[in-house]
Amino acid sequence: MGKKLVLATRKSPLALAQAELVAAYLRDRMGAECELLTVVTTGDQQADWSLEEKGGKGLFTKELEAALLRGDADLAVHSAKDLPGEAVTGLSTAGYLPREDPRDMLVLRSGVTTPLTIATGSPRRRHQAAMLFVNLEFVEIRGNVDTRLKKIADRNVADGTILAAAGLKRLGIESWPGVNFHPIGWESMVPAVGQGAIAVQCRSADEARFGGVLDAATARGLSLERAIQTALGAGCHTALGVYATHDTLYLFHEDVGLRTVPLSNDDFASPAEAAGRILKRLGLR
Repeated sequence: MGKKLVLATRKSPLALAQAELVAAYLRDRMGAECELLTVVTTGDQQADWSLEEKGGKGLFTKELEAALLRGDADLAVHSAKDLPGEAVTGLSTAGYLPREDPRDMLVLRSGVTTPLTIATGSPRRRHQAAMLFVNLEFVEIRGNVDTRLKKIADRNVADGTILAAAGLKRLGIESWPGVNFHPIGWESMVPAVGQGAIAVQCRSADEARFGGVLDAATARGLSLERAIQTALGAGCHTALGVYATHDTLYLFHEDVGLRTVPLSNDDFASPAEAAGRILKRLGLR
């Protein structure tokens, strides 16, 4: 393609691994050479913040989006679950890489079978974990994946934590000294909107250039998940999980619990309309 594509990414090991996956994908599909532009986001700088208390909207995306708007980068790479529901003027989500395992992973210190304390800052995970284990107590945890695993293994914070299975796989972590991994099916713990997917963001004028080479099946499911998130106006303060398979929507909301709704092709064709119908049916509108 001639000119190299510059991909804006956070500096964390997981973010860099995801950016390298996007670069490899674009080399394969477009013949494009890519280079990475690492950016420190507000969320990275404020490592001691409680995202629930401070709010997480845009904390891990705003600086990457600014790099796009300035023209410093051609694309920005995000964990799809970090993207706010509302698009930034002048920017579009070009699409997604094929979605990885969307499940949550329960990480327990070796020897623990029934946790008494779980370290997580996610209301979604707290509410659903409380449905799986009685009398659980929760504590806050921040840091990269390896930092969190070390804290659990070293008995620093809690009996266990909950991480995204996709992140562990992308980091090549199949095991860790002192802890055991237990995948949780989405029938028991509904993932966050977009969990397991890598989003590729671009300037709106470039959407057609990149959109056609990204994964249509992932975009199909995430369009519906994000439409529901947008219709609810849900952010980091709300315990919300949404996951769309080819024929079933799994939804957890703190007001109605865990629910399933059958899906048709029409629901995916008109996600905004489908979101309204589904939320009305569940008593959330």
